[in-house]
Amino acid sequence: MTVFSSSQPRASSKVGQAVRRHPSLFAIPFLVLMVGASFGLQTFTQVRYEVHDGKRSQVSKEEELGLNKRRRKFDIREEYYRLQSAGDQDWEPKRVARPPGVPEWGVPPVDEKKEN
Repeated sequence: MTVFSSSQPRASSKVGQAVRRHPSLFAIPFLVLMVGASFGLQTFTQVRYEVHDGKRSQVSKEEELGLNKRRRKFDIREEYYRLQSAGDQDWEPKRVARPPGVPEWGVPPVDEKKEN
């Protein structure tokens, strides 16, 4: 079996010597990276939950008004034909009383030349 030596390899550069004297130089960048990544990912997580809440709280116009989704769709042609068939029923027009002083055919137009 091989015996390992207890001596560490010598760092010839200034960075290697500084790391050997102060091992916390590895910890500081690591901690800065972890804290920075936490703040950076916080915005993405917040957007994710806001979009999720927006989808759940988004209410359609029909739901807002409380309308039934199974109701019959409106078609102007069908309504026209329905009203035309209803015109065959017996009905009698009633005349509306006019206000006093108004002629039968409405208010006559005012001629601006006569007023001047």
